[in-house]
Amino acid sequence: MRSLPVPERYDLAGTLGGLALIHGDPTLSVGAREGWFATRTPDGAGTLQLTLSGSTLVATAYGPGAGWLLDRADAVAGLRDDVTGFLDLARQHRLVHRLAREHSGLRIGATGRVFHHLVPAVLGQKVTGKEARDGYVRLLRHFSTDPAPGPRPGLRLPPDPAAIAAAPYWVFHPFGIEQKRADTLRRVAAEAARLERCATAAEAVTRLLTVRGIGPWTAAEVTRAAYGDADAVSVGDYHIKNVVAYALTGAARGTDEHMLELLAPYAGHRGRVCGLLAAAGITAPKFGPRMPLRSFAGY
Repeated sequence: MRSLPVPERYDLAGTLGGLALIHGDPTLSVGAREGWFATRTPDGAGTLQLTLSGSTLVATAYGPGAGWLLDRADAVAGLRDDVTGFLDLARQHRLVHRLAREHSGLRIGATGRVFHHLVPAVLGQKVTGKEARDGYVRLLRHFSTDPAPGPRPGLRLPPDPAAIAAAPYWVFHPFGIEQKRADTLRRVAAEAARLERCATAAEAVTRLLTVRGIGPWTAAEVTRAAYGDADAVSVGDYHIKNVVAYALTGAARGTDEHMLELLAPYAGHRGRVCGLLAAAGITAPKFGPRMPLRSFAGY
């Protein structure tokens, strides 16, 4: 067990919620004053419980990976996130400055587990959020049959990369995952050990981009959660470019290039700005048909 001091107005739910790359991630359970995170550490499966008590965060861990998780409990909880100088940068735009003050307790967590976040990130490629979540839940039910350590019911471990790498692509079809994403999952699973050895977010991005099927969007999603990369911007996202353009200029639509121009003054914290816009629930106006729902489960 560890007791960790937290900053004023610390937002446990918002911080841990940022680790979920798919809404309703079964490896996480997040509440206002308590959060749970289950993963596979270098020492084995483990579950981290974080409980907020006044100005202290109490970390308790379970399973063979308990010691590893306790050692980096402060990182998972976003307490290693360096926000120095961000408030001054935020003054460049009235909205960003207001959100930085309103969400001053929000931090970016860093789990230190790359493959854990690669699975939902790959499943989220070019599909709707519902498709991604349904496929993720079905995949975990199939590959993560062992319960997560600890007393929290319903919590699931991420899949073992060896099991994913060994599975033929057609195993994934009943989960609604077509061959393209299944093959990408199998490739990153085969590279998992090498990817986990990356010491920095920049090194991880470089290695991730050498894997066929992994682009800048997936790399940014993964490094933000695994390394707490506050500068990671999800270029290629269906919505974020529009949200940034709308929030910062009032334009209903944007491009990736324009988004990066607008975020350039916040270098080092560009992903943090995107996170603040998401925390505030800002969305761009919706026009035209939504992305269609598809199912590959019967193919």
